[in-house]
Amino acid sequence: MAKEKDTEKKSKKAAEKDGSSNYDASSITVLEGLDPVRKRPGMYIGTTGPDGLHHLITEIFDNSRDEAMGGFANDIEIALLPGNRIRVTDNGRGIPVDIHKQTKVSALETIMTVLHAGGKFGGETTGYKVSGGLHGVGASVVNALSVYMKVVVHKEGGVYMQEYSKGKRKAAVKKIGSTKQHGTIVTFEPDPEIFKEGINFEWHRVVGHMRQQAYLVRGLHISIIDARTQVPTFGQDDEIFFLRETGVDALSHTFFFEGGLVSLIRFTNQLLKPSHKSIFYVEKKVEGVESVEVALQYADDVSSRILAFANNIHTPEGGTHLTGFKTALTRTLNTYAKNNNLAKASEESFTGDDALEGLTAVISVKLREIQFEGQTKAKLGSMEAQSAVATVFGDAFAAFLEENPEEARAIIGKVILAMKARKAAKAAKDSVLRKGALEGMTLPGKLADCQSSDPADSELFIVEGDSAGGTAKQGRDRRTQAILPLRGKILNIERARLDRMLGSEQIKNLVLALGTAIGDTFEIGKLRYHKIILATDADVDGAHIRTLILTLLYRYFRPLIDAGHVYIAQPPLYKVKRGKEILYFYDDASKTKALGKDFDDAVMADAEAEEAGIKEAKDSLLEAAGAGSAEAEEDENEGGAEVAGKGKAPKVSIQRYKGLGEMNSDELWETTMDPEKRILKQVGIEDASEADKVFDMLMGDDVPARKSFIQSNAKLATLDI
Repeated sequence: MAKEKDTEKKSKKAAEKDGSSNYDASSITVLEGLDPVRKRPGMYIGTTGPDGLHHLITEIFDNSRDEAMGGFANDIEIALLPGNRIRVTDNGRGIPVDIHKQTKVSALETIMTVLHAGGKFGGETTGYKVSGGLHGVGASVVNALSVYMKVVVHKEGGVYMQEYSKGKRKAAVKKIGSTKQHGTIVTFEPDPEIFKEGINFEWHRVVGHMRQQAYLVRGLHISIIDARTQVPTFGQDDEIFFLRETGVDALSHTFFFEGGLVSLIRFTNQLLKPSHKSIFYVEKKVEGVESVEVALQYADDVSSRILAFANNIHTPEGGTHLTGFKTALTRTLNTYAKNNNLAKASEESFTGDDALEGLTAVISVKLREIQFEGQTKAKLGSMEAQSAVATVFGDAFAAFLEENPEEARAIIGKVILAMKARKAAKAAKDSVLRKGALEGMTLPGKLADCQSSDPADSELFIVEGDSAGGTAKQGRDRRTQAILPLRGKILNIERARLDRMLGSEQIKNLVLALGTAIGDTFEIGKLRYHKIILATDADVDGAHIRTLILTLLYRYFRPLIDAGHVYIAQPPLYKVKRGKEILYFYDDASKTKALGKDFDDAVMADAEAEEAGIKEAKDSLLEAAGAGSAEAEEDENEGGAEVAGKGKAPKVSIQRYKGLGEMNSDELWETTMDPEKRILKQVGIEDASEADKVFDMLMGDDVPARKSFIQSNAKLATLDI
């Protein structure tokens, strides 16, 4: 007992010493103002990587866009300025600048520095029937995460301005002039302490999002200007309202679409062959929902492209509006097919996947009281949207099919073809996967598997051909690295259905090696390797094979890319031997940087010197030292012959690798497979809709579009001729 009491006393003293027992009110930290945002930015913008960085623009733009949705603005400009600054201008009503009764400071300062303060809570009293902003945190979050922010308001004849840093005001709101304009200008510079991965706003990403928004708000002009190469003072003058009016010579785009969602469908399907001419469109207001808009068209394709929006916010994870759409689509198609004897009575009903194949659709709902899941608004949670979309779309689409019998037959024919392909694919999967399992042949014979059974430690190298496969098998770490050689070029699956795909031996081997199955039986939890590394040759054929594999992974194994499991190996392009020193370079730039501008000239001079004088010097050396002597052979191997007037210099040689098969196993391990030294590029998808269009264009059937792309970008290509 005495020992137990002693131990208890010692534990208590130790606890008091490290403070763990003093858990009282003084232990509670209260973050004031915008400090919570800086402490946990991921809660508000999702990530501090590129996605979160670009989300800052979206938050500020959404405020301007909401003014346009309310009918108070029709012009928005986004400018990328020098010094990582973004400037967003609208010709709306202008943020109020009068004193707020509750906070006792300007309403502008309240909106920019206080969480959950904004004009979206008052409903029709503020003029916002619908809006994307819900919680009043967007502008203040951007302010908190910016090292600099300035807001200029043109309102009721006056120009007002306030500046901030890291969420705190620099001074009170002040009037700086008079104006005939009306609207708001917000300029901000993200804080590098928050965005540690770097601040790099991607032009194509900003343009793509703004183009999408212009389709969703008919009659709205959206301009984007890339003025990052202009002088540092450009755009900082408070007297400039729209920068494009200054006539500055900068990259710019302006979007204005009167067709709305119908125009967006045409744009999305521009590289595809439509299955029917007319684009279906409906817009209607129902009780509890301000607007339901749906547009769709089927195309000759095996993939679907569905964009869903709620109060003009893109919801990539879908939600209740998308659920209502899919339910109504499948039900309506089944009903029409059976009522018009377009489907055999003996055949089963269409499934949701059958109805979605080849479909391009846009669903947009606008609600007064909207609920998203999380501040980043990736998924709609408002239950009233589901029934509203199902009712409005279902009734209108049924009427469209009845009124357009030719279009209806084309659509039903497309869905029936998808149903037949699904059944054939199921039979093919059963043959490949289940039969293989029963026969104990779950892994392809060409796969050299690794010893580890832990997917987190395991890597699969997909290599080009048996030669590279043999070298990789010899050079690998057998414990964690598996090798799968593919023979030749795999099938281009961009227009191939699953049953035809699984008839390809190479694709079948890859499916079995991954372990996830494919199609509706795909399970990412069964993935056998958490690093799937494409290691093809650095030539045109290697690039083509890599593109074919990426197309397969994008279309049928997209979750692997989304989860960050797909990589591209970077084998060296050059092996440089200078005497006994061996150097590897992965591109021309690194070679030039390391060895100097005149390195290639020096190698050429060395080669010319060897042709002109080395043989003569070698003969003299052999004559003096005795033919076949060890010293002479050593000098020959080192390339250290004394050439008149040049002195002794190590021989330099360059080897340009064309393929992995040219390397020996030690070289391949050291340069491409060793986790401590290798360079891998992780494959990701920044813009899924843009990626989809690129795959359609480069791997699809539209030859003129592909030819135009090649001609337009030919000068950007690095050719190995």
